[in-house]
Amino acid sequence: MKRFRIILPLILITILLGGFLYLNPLLPIITGYAAKNLSSGVLVANRTQESMEATDLNFSFIKYVNNKIDQQRKSVKSRFLWHSSRTTFVNGYGSILVNDYSVSDIQTRPYPVVPILPESPDTIAWPMGDVISDTIPADINMEKLNLAIEQAFADTIPHKGTFAVMVTYKGQPVAEKYAEGFSPDNLFLSWSMAKSFTNALTGILVKEGKIDINQPSDIDVWKNDERRNITINNLMHMNSGLEWNEDYGNSSDVNNMLHKEGDMAKFAYSKPLEFTPDSLFEYSSGATNIVCYMLRKAIGNDTLYFAFPRKALFNKIGMRSAVFEVDASGTFVGSSYLYATMRDYTRFGLLYLNKGNWLGEQILPENWVEYTTTTANGSEGEYGAFFWLNKAGTDYPDVPRDMYCCRGHDGQFIYIIPSKELVIVRTGFSKKGEFDQNGFIAGIIDAIE
Repeated sequence: MKRFRIILPLILITILLGGFLYLNPLLPIITGYAAKNLSSGVLVANRTQESMEATDLNFSFIKYVNNKIDQQRKSVKSRFLWHSSRTTFVNGYGSILVNDYSVSDIQTRPYPVVPILPESPDTIAWPMGDVISDTIPADINMEKLNLAIEQAFADTIPHKGTFAVMVTYKGQPVAEKYAEGFSPDNLFLSWSMAKSFTNALTGILVKEGKIDINQPSDIDVWKNDERRNITINNLMHMNSGLEWNEDYGNSSDVNNMLHKEGDMAKFAYSKPLEFTPDSLFEYSSGATNIVCYMLRKAIGNDTLYFAFPRKALFNKIGMRSAVFEVDASGTFVGSSYLYATMRDYTRFGLLYLNKGNWLGEQILPENWVEYTTTTANGSEGEYGAFFWLNKAGTDYPDVPRDMYCCRGHDGQFIYIIPSKELVIVRTGFSKKGEFDQNGFIAGIIDAIE
């Protein structure tokens, strides 16, 4: 009994210490995730706190976080156990986790107010506006299409968690549906679909002659070691060779970058070289944020940099709603944080379906979509340049091999299928295995006669 009295406290201390060592590095991720996503969901995407906490924040430790919204300051503070995270808000540039930089540092950057297109979309024909023709192409079976759309909203596995779906055939919207609580006015989080928007912004700078994606990247800390050979092309192909862990379920590189770091690109480009560049495919959100930093350097002026997505891309193709968020250092979070309506995501898909041409204006370089859809070395036909491919048919066996897509890890997709003249957008909150992408697309394709 005496020995038990000695051993029991030691066991309890060991358990408590183990729990502390396990949880302590995770707490900034847990509270950061809750604060960032709730803040953007409410202040950018027109969601309610109740809706966010019932779906997007209702898992793992995240659902136990205590969240408080300060509407006056437009900020969120999230607390779990002994740690808290908070956000600040910049109009037009979203909600930003306050990491490594003060609120004053973040708020006083030279963010320009870039005018959005002045005309109301309700008075302009699709695709620049929202006046959509009632005429449906004769070679589409609307009964089959509607059945495929309805199935996507079943909200049971394998069709769980759909928020919205939009289908465009031959440039014409033929289906648009929203789950209860959502509407065309809502903005939806891109997650990794933002990588494909970074592809477009890079292409525009290539067209302007401001970037050469095949030249070594201009990063000072790489100049004296083997990383100096890494190109933007390597980064876009996800085969830069930089060490990276994209596991979203633990204290991984991607989670640490998104939730603990004020300068996300610096965190990513500080990683050591693990493999020879252009030899091994390793998906990395860090690679995209390095490219966003490279775009910032190439433009060379923060006011022009902040204005660049709106002036060079969003306004050009009628994406009035789009909000591209920055990190605390002022670099766009091209890996993860873009918000837009379903119609605006569809417009982006149409830009690529039309090979970078928008109503007669060549926005992207002539061969940019061909470059984008060329297989990255090491990816075995599954990845191009910040777009996923279907050349191998691994994930989408019943879908044409020319399909390529933007893909977010919680079930956000823009599918572009040139051979079928289709753009399909689906947003939602679906963990791995909860939504059958292959069956969803195949059902829509089956409606084309």
